[in-house]
Amino acid sequence: MTVIVLTNCPAGLRGFLTRWLLEISAGVFVGNPSARIRDLLWEEVRQYAGQGRALLAHTTNNEQGFAFRTHDHAWHPTDLEGVTLIRRPDPTTPPPAATPRSEPPSGWSRAAKRRRFGRS
Repeated sequence: MTVIVLTNCPAGLRGFLTRWLLEISAGVFVGNPSARIRDLLWEEVRQYAGQGRALLAHTTNNEQGFAFRTHDHAWHPTDLEGVTLIRRPDPTTPPPAATPRSEPPSGWSRAAKRRRFGRS
């Protein structure tokens, strides 16, 4: 069994995944592809996720009975003596500073003034 969960990903990626998996809820895909197809699908998800996040969970032959992979998540899988656990971010450390964005110029553009006041 394979489960892929997408958050904030392009619609084209969701359409691509519906070729191989069943979308049971918005952004949640379930199916039973082979391991080779699953790995190829995951590479496509990682390549085309853009600013979105993705999570892959699949059955495997280990003590837990499943394995999972993440893409651009704040929580990361960590192996601890053969058992995969989730490492959450430390709430006491501040998040990295975002890059400053330039503010758009204030006021109306010339085109907007023409449209609003009917000048040509």
